[in-house]
Amino acid sequence: MRSSARILGVAALGLLLSACTSTRVGTDRLAEKDPLEGFNRAIFSVNRGADKILVKPVTQVYRGVAPKPARDGIRNFFANVGEPFSFINNILQGKGDRAARNVGRFLVNSTIGVAGLFDQASRMGIKRADEDFGQTLAAWGANGGPYLMLPLLGPSTLRDGVGTGSSWFLDPYRVCTRECDLPKGSQLALTASQVISIRDGLIESGADNFLASTLDPYAATRSAYLQRRRAEILDQEDNFSAGADADAGLSPSDALGAADADAGLGVAEPATDGATPTVTAPAPETVSEPEKQPD
Repeated sequence: MRSSARILGVAALGLLLSACTSTRVGTDRLAEKDPLEGFNRAIFSVNRGADKILVKPVTQVYRGVAPKPARDGIRNFFANVGEPFSFINNILQGKGDRAARNVGRFLVNSTIGVAGLFDQASRMGIKRADEDFGQTLAAWGANGGPYLMLPLLGPSTLRDGVGTGSSWFLDPYRVCTRECDLPKGSQLALTASQVISIRDGLIESGADNFLASTLDPYAATRSAYLQRRRAEILDQEDNFSAGADADAGLSPSDALGAADADAGLGVAEPATDGATPTVTAPAPETVSEPEKQPD
């Protein structure tokens, strides 16, 4: 009950704050300069080592045992359980139409989509409207801060790291896995399943080949993450080719930057619908600060 009251309180706060939500996207210029590069490169190497030794081999076994329709169903499930948190963040940003899409997608996919295993909402034309708390902080005008490579969680910024941590207390799915009366071991099983599903999506997206083809995988990861993250904050995901992570319910911390580095956990935050695009390797660039138009 206390968890439900907390979530409802956050949504109510969003309604009060939506009228004064900033439309200026917090800058990521400090992240582009990467003042913590030495530390980040060390964590990047550790993440890649963990992926090579454990996560990728387990995922390859999973891919060999589970047929693609089953793997797609699991990704759809994790995307669906992320809809309530996207709803909360859209409310906090004053995006009523996107919040309505979250509700519609969750209701459709949870019922005729058989607990989210099938993305019937996309087939019905209800587009994704994914948001996380890092995006909410950006909409409120918070600067990105320095770029951070988080252990196991992958690429982030200081602002998005705070957002990821906050999801532990605000995301209804994560609250339920901790506090609902689930069978013993369910939380660990769900977490492991999500890790493997995320890594499977990255393999399908061609992320491994993307990193293998670059001279500096770390720099390519950073550039791809920051550019994709900016597109997500501006609700321009459809204009950014980002691979299977867009369809798989991955968080920004799990997306392109996670590529061959790790299989991070995160709040389900996907982007596109329809066919899976290919991963591109965008060149590093510094972009100006546009004004974000109200959704």
